[in-house]
Amino acid sequence: MNDRELDLTEEQKAVKAKYPPITKKYEYLDHTADVQIHSWGDSLEEVFEQCAMAMFGYMTDTETVEPIDTLEVESKGEDLESLLFHFLDDWLFKFSADIFFVPREVKVVHIDRMQFTIRSIGWGEEFSINKHPQGTEVKAITYSAMQVHDTEKPEIFVIIDI
Repeated sequence: MNDRELDLTEEQKAVKAKYPPITKKYEYLDHTADVQIHSWGDSLEEVFEQCAMAMFGYMTDTETVEPIDTLEVESKGEDLESLLFHFLDDWLFKFSADIFFVPREVKVVHIDRMQFTIRSIGWGEEFSINKHPQGTEVKAITYSAMQVHDTEKPEIFVIIDI
């Protein structure tokens, strides 16, 4: 149990108990003044999903989010790195400047490796400070030290500005 779980309200604990635990294939690596996300998975799609959920997991406990609404996000890049940047930036926009949507789960429906487009769907709800624990605000996505490894064991490294 981590420190954030100790501070959950009864309502937050009830939501967590209502749904199965979220599979997390990511970690936060130390970085000067920012946070580096390392995500991995069995496919490039899963690695992108895990990276988005790591970003949201830094902002709140995503297991307190109920999957009551859906939101589709389409992003475009010029290569895999810019595609990752725009994918995360578009999801961050939905959270911080648009409808304050926070997902419990993000699913990448399709990645076009030739046109560098990605289509994803999130299941979640509007963020509410009364319902969701407040973590650390993510200000921006960066290209600094960004790595997208589309190999047999896909993984991503990306630094987010907090």
